[in-house]
Amino acid sequence: MNHHIAIDGPAGAGKSTIAKAVAKKKGLIYVDTGAMYRALGLYLLRNKIDAADEAAVIAACEKADVSIAFENGEQVVLLDSENVNGLIRTEAVGNMASACSAIARVREIMVERQQKLAKNCDVVMDGRDIGTVVLPDAHCKIFLTASAKVRAKRRYDELVEKGVPCDLKQIEEDIIKRDERDTTRAASPLRQAEDAVLVDTSDMTIDEVIAKIMELSDG
Repeated sequence: MNHHIAIDGPAGAGKSTIAKAVAKKKGLIYVDTGAMYRALGLYLLRNKIDAADEAAVIAACEKADVSIAFENGEQVVLLDSENVNGLIRTEAVGNMASACSAIARVREIMVERQQKLAKNCDVVMDGRDIGTVVLPDAHCKIFLTASAKVRAKRRYDELVEKGVPCDLKQIEEDIIKRDERDTTRAASPLRQAEDAVLVDTSDMTIDEVIAKIMELSDG
């Protein structure tokens, strides 16, 4: 039986950073499902497809080849064979990813791709619906969260470090809107799985969160 760790939580909770570190320490493959939706978001922006046009978004999702590969132990997000790791972390792409991920058929297609990735591998997978939908049988489920204010500041610091112009107040407003969209959508809404452990990282350092997840996943 495969060894699966599911980490869910809202935007900016630190899922990717934590999941990546835990995977490295445990020698597991890290799968960032949010990056897959972001790659689709990038495809929609490039092709000027309106997120409100569901039929066009679904057609794009079926057409776009979004996948994840691993090179030298690092995850590479591929969009039609192009490495888009450096292009998918903007707020515009994130907002488009959040909008298109609310469409039920888009999630069905993406979930199938994510389950295929995990089928023959031991993985740490993060996203919005991993413990509830993608890997409901994961042996360890974590729901990672933090206050909207803390999450906005973390995202702001991350963007500033990369030299990306941004506004803290706007980021916090975007995060609150994305929380609303993610938790109220009909298809696989963001929610804590019944058997997931809640970890609020608002007042924790990255090292403290990693240690906590390591402890929980060893249990």
